Amino acid sequence: MEKGSGVLETPRSCKQLKVADGTDQEIEGNNTILRIVETFLRLLPIGLCVTALIIMLKNSQQNDYASISYTDLAAFRYLVHANGICAGYSLFSAVIVALPRPSTMPRAWTFFLLDQVLTYIILAAGAASVEVLYLAEKGDPAITWSSACGSLGPFCHKVTASTAITFVAIVCYVLLSLISSYNLFTKYDAPAPNNPTKGTDIAALHG
Repeated sequence: MEKGSGVLETPRSCKQLKVADGTDQEIEGNNTILRIVETFLRLLPIGLCVTALIIMLKNSQQNDYASISYTDLAAFRYLVHANGICAGYSLFSAVIVALPRPSTMPRAWTFFLLDQVLTYIILAAGAASVEVLYLAEKGDPAITWSSACGSLGPFCHKVTASTAITFVAIVCYVLLSLISSYNLFTKYDAPAPNNPTKGTDIAALHG
């Protein structure tokens, strides 16, 4: 190899190393920011779910017209259980994510599956509570079911507050599902592109 050629190649190689090093630093910085955001989104549902759970646990009313408690309706009992499960999972997962450990494929798959399951669990609980609350507010004239919230206003207000807080937690879990999906599928290599020269060579041979 000629001396002049070697002199010209040295700066080019150093530049390529600097570009690669800068790219790695940028990727590492993005991963750090993503981990911070993910940790926050896992910590936030703890307070939300516990608050919604406590409001519903203390929700009961008794007056001259009726006596009711959240335990009388399966949808509200399910909401309490779902919020309790999600609060516990959020705390456990936030501790694991906050630890500076490399993300392995089994860990990525575990978070992906659990985030999906917990999202559907709390979403189903919120949807069931909304349906029961709507019937309590509006009634159902088709089956002569009158509105109950007229005489049980405080009970319905607490149900509304607990359900609304639960839906804020649902938004957090939806975002967590997207993040865990991103963390998982970015570990897989993109499919190799087809060689564009192959078709050109075949066409040239036929020509």
